[in-house]
Amino acid sequence: MTTAPDRPTTDRPGTDRPRVLFLCVHNAGRSQMAAAWTQHLADGAVDVFSGGSEPADEVNPAAVEAMQEVGIDITAAQPTRWTDDEVLAADVVITMGCGDTCPVFPGKRYEDWAITDPAGKGVESVRPIRDEIRQRVEALLADLQVPVAG
Repeated sequence: MTTAPDRPTTDRPGTDRPRVLFLCVHNAGRSQMAAAWTQHLADGAVDVFSGGSEPADEVNPAAVEAMQEVGIDITAAQPTRWTDDEVLAADVVITMGCGDTCPVFPGKRYEDWAITDPAGKGVESVRPIRDEIRQRVEALLADLQVPVAG
């Protein structure tokens, strides 16, 4: 079973791995699932982390359950606030519904993924969101020329 990604530092000496940052408001659903999918599918070939503008107290339990169904354990993940340093260190910043609260820095590659917010939804409704995120992560990895594992 894959575990949730650790929060890496912004210091990147000696690595040419792409760094991807996933941002949403609460860092409790979409961005957590996207970070976990990226870590799982890239098998260590990408530095990945996530953050929110207004982090929730815990990761959405339906997101945790939906990810467990596909063998990815995000129970240890904690919603956190993004920092400017993390944004500046990222090669790609993926925003998911955070609008004007997401940071914008010149010269950064940004993508906005319009994905349904899983907040308040049961696992039945979160499964299609989980699957859409996987498809988008696979496309991102292909664009970054990172082989997809598992």
